[in-house]
Amino acid sequence: MIRKARLLAITVVCAMTLVLGACAGGDSTPSASAGASGAPVAGGNGRVLTLNDPRSLDPVAIGNAYATSAVIGNALYGTLMTNDSAGKVVYRMAESFTTADNGTSFRLTLKPGLVFSDGTPLDAAAVKFNWERAKDPATGSVNVSEASMIASAEVIDPVTLKISLTSPVPSYVQSVITSTLNWIASPAALAKGQAEFDRNPVGAGPFTLRSWTRQATMEMVRNPKYWDAPRPYLDSLTFRPALDATQRYNTILSGGADVAIESNWVNLDKAAKANLPTDVMDLSGGVLMALNSRRAPFNDIRARQAVAAALDTNVVNQAVYGGTAKLASTLFTEDSPYYSNTPLAHPDKAKAQRLFDELAAEGKPVSFTFTSAPSTENKALAENVQAQLSAFRNVTVHVKVVEVTELAGLRRTHDFDVATTSAFFQDPEPRLFTALHSTSAANLGGLADPQLDQALQDARTATTEQDRKAAYDTLQERLVEQVPVIFYTRAAPSVITATNVGGVRQYGLGSLLPEELWIKP
Repeated sequence: MIRKARLLAITVVCAMTLVLGACAGGDSTPSASAGASGAPVAGGNGRVLTLNDPRSLDPVAIGNAYATSAVIGNALYGTLMTNDSAGKVVYRMAESFTTADNGTSFRLTLKPGLVFSDGTPLDAAAVKFNWERAKDPATGSVNVSEASMIASAEVIDPVTLKISLTSPVPSYVQSVITSTLNWIASPAALAKGQAEFDRNPVGAGPFTLRSWTRQATMEMVRNPKYWDAPRPYLDSLTFRPALDATQRYNTILSGGADVAIESNWVNLDKAAKANLPTDVMDLSGGVLMALNSRRAPFNDIRARQAVAAALDTNVVNQAVYGGTAKLASTLFTEDSPYYSNTPLAHPDKAKAQRLFDELAAEGKPVSFTFTSAPSTENKALAENVQAQLSAFRNVTVHVKVVEVTELAGLRRTHDFDVATTSAFFQDPEPRLFTALHSTSAANLGGLADPQLDQALQDARTATTEQDRKAAYDTLQERLVEQVPVIFYTRAAPSVITATNVGGVRQYGLGSLLPEELWIKP
């Protein structure tokens, strides 16, 4: 799962928004125009479009991924660690994160002299406070699963923290890099409560908050106490949420913004044709439909297998994304060390109809509701699934469109039949475990399969790449058989910029580093 910064052009391939035509299932990626090059230029204001407006600036409330506006967390809090295009750990505020016992415990060493924007020290005690706080369900932490893997934490000295895990996880560093554990806020500022913290968040990042008008604009200015001078290069940042894909693209095209955090394959295709620079992370996994195995009809494996056999993801791609999306035909991308040519989808109309008829004969005709977010692409996906299955007997599909807040609530109540979510990653830890293990709160489909669980556990605790790959091979086979989820496209963690923007750098799950950005006058 190696990240590839790509500049797309005329023929963007098929992936996250479904279309058959020109490139159904293709995998070539032409080049587009590059952004600014040469030495970074200091100064200026960067206008950034995000995919959402955070509910709070508390670090545990901002997910560390492109779709949750991770760039805001990076701006306010900086990063302990990131990874490069090959997935290798890059230390930033941390000097090292090591294990001497195959992942049973880790020792985090910070760079000396780190300070928060108010001048107080960012030390091992501050990290301990933040990581323990992220374990508390009362904080609403979006990464409580990753934080809860920490059994205990001990401050050794001002720059050293030792943690012990609930079970050995040799690759736990990935859980830090891709989660809110990577962001450390001032314990004193957090103690003042959410309302006060949202007015004056205190971190050690490259920028500090100047103002925030919810659902409108967020203004930040350069932090003079940032540890990594001469970064940041920009004097200030202006963030605006732009949920509508068409509006987002048109704003960049017309010069109304410098940078757009992107997720839509159609927009990437348009940008390539308009010679706008793009940076796309090539990640394994993807976007998926979770089939709720906790209740009928999908507590019966035959219902899950029937729907999977009935759907053609090429048709989905054509209907939703005009054929521009890249399909998630295998769990891992071909450049992953865990790649296996095990197709996730096996369209078979005859098998689907046989299973639908078999269930109906037992008095259990398949009927379910696809709960969709209000976005254009999510509605198009649900409606296409409904249309494809309408060609079969003994299956009925309803579409229910709900607001994003209600959809988020379903992750707690599990009151749905089918809903969309995602599991994309460079390294499969921790995302595959949290998305698919029966004990994980983030397992939306809810399937409890002992063999699948064992494969995930074996992969998590493996101490050699050979053993890890063997476990993931077993996992892929089990996914195909049990069908707890249906992957349909790769995710598109990406950035579209104006041609005079340089320094675009993403890590983890499409987390943009604002300190690297610069604008050529």
